[in-house]
Amino acid sequence: MSREIHDIFVIGGGINGCGIARDAVGRGYSVALAEMNDFASGTSSGATKLIHGGLRYLEHYEFRLVRESLMEREILWAMAPHIIWPLRFVLPYHKGGIRPAWLIRLGLFLYDHLGGRKLLPATSVLDMRKDPAGKPLKALFTRAFEYSDGWVDDARMVVLNARDAADKGATIMPRTKVVSARRENGLWHIETTDTVTGRDDSHRARMLINAAGPWVDHVIRSAFGQNEAHHVRLVQGSHIVVRKKFDDPRAYFFQNPDNRIIFAIPYEGDFTLIGTTDRDYTADPKDVRISEEETVYLCNAASEYFKEPVRPEDIVWTYSAVRPLFDDGASKAQEATRDYVLKLEGEAGAAPLLNVFGGKLTTYRRLSEHALEKIGAAIGVKGAPWTAKSHLPGGDFPVRGYEAEVAGLKRRYPFLADAHARRLVRRYGTRAVTLLGAARGLDDLGRLFGGDLYEAEVKYLVEHEWARHAEDVLWRRTKDGLRLSKEQAQSLEEYMAAIPAMAG
Repeated sequence: MSREIHDIFVIGGGINGCGIARDAVGRGYSVALAEMNDFASGTSSGATKLIHGGLRYLEHYEFRLVRESLMEREILWAMAPHIIWPLRFVLPYHKGGIRPAWLIRLGLFLYDHLGGRKLLPATSVLDMRKDPAGKPLKALFTRAFEYSDGWVDDARMVVLNARDAADKGATIMPRTKVVSARRENGLWHIETTDTVTGRDDSHRARMLINAAGPWVDHVIRSAFGQNEAHHVRLVQGSHIVVRKKFDDPRAYFFQNPDNRIIFAIPYEGDFTLIGTTDRDYTADPKDVRISEEETVYLCNAASEYFKEPVRPEDIVWTYSAVRPLFDDGASKAQEATRDYVLKLEGEAGAAPLLNVFGGKLTTYRRLSEHALEKIGAAIGVKGAPWTAKSHLPGGDFPVRGYEAEVAGLKRRYPFLADAHARRLVRRYGTRAVTLLGAARGLDDLGRLFGGDLYEAEVKYLVEHEWARHAEDVLWRRTKDGLRLSKEQAQSLEEYMAAIPAMAG
């Protein structure tokens, strides 16, 4: 057993767990975090990858959530301008459509004014017969609204929160499963198993945070022995990625006859991301896969708008995740609240437990602040809120300074192709220099695995970001899996198996 008694032990290495750990250690709490798999290996890498207010949530009167989300957009953009950037959305409509123009106008008026928007441009109206955004769409759509939201590399946001927490002194343990947790003498006694080495460990903490996402009820039942835990509603969301359907840098917001919406978003330069679905899910979250029904649904929904239909054979990649929504009794999956709920448990004198339900990428920082309020009330306040003016690792450059960062990197490393430099700044920001080090040519970056993924980048991800397998690198730390063949991916896996795990 570790002799150290942590103030806080966090279960779950998704965005909420990593966000809480980062905020807490930055205030002076002693923090440990255990994630049974890789960071963002569940819900947090399966999002539509948007920092957004949630325009459609206005229909369900979720004004508090929408306002908080809108306020967070520019805060998060300033925190991490390498992995978050503004994106304009085109919402086509026509007479007799799903929602009347006046209702859309009202929603977008609220969207523009509810959240203290300063940098993002306001809504505008487009004539789709003249605007380039109309080119890939059917002639039926002659008008559209255009509004602002943001894009995020979701899995990188998670691992950068974990990295910053570790840099500030937190004990971060990926691939570590919590086997049991019990209260004893005013403390939590937590038993863990390293899923790679099989090593068992014991830990003690004054407070436990259950941020296990889709497994939050499972943790309550298995680790705590509470068999009646049924707090979350699991909702499956699936996405498809196809070869680029349009050249415009803007994204599309499509309304479907069943009142659901999907997005079509420029993705990784050469692709279009289409999603998401919303349907209840009852199986084990680790087994989630897109269904044939969802594939057909997304293809058909997008084909209602695009001149050139989207066909299943166009798909180059799919991904699915399970959202752990707080079960508010909503009748339809798409109507269940996306708001988060924090439940503090523990009688006087007993070690407190905080269960985290729901949440979304956009509000993770505010969720963390609210969690710290409850932590402070339970075990004593340390430090003040600090993350609103902070930077995630690599994000310490001006909010509109991406192009300047790219130019600076190319001056320092003139052998980099423009696309390569851009991708490095998008992934690592100012820490791209740490990755490249003293390199004076591509040969200094070592072995090329495919695309522009070199050995130097893989080593950086192993040493600084806990990457252990090819999947960690190709589908979470980067999206180079879209560009590497199966043979190249296997070669990367063999290479990574031969080098030691080093991040700490």
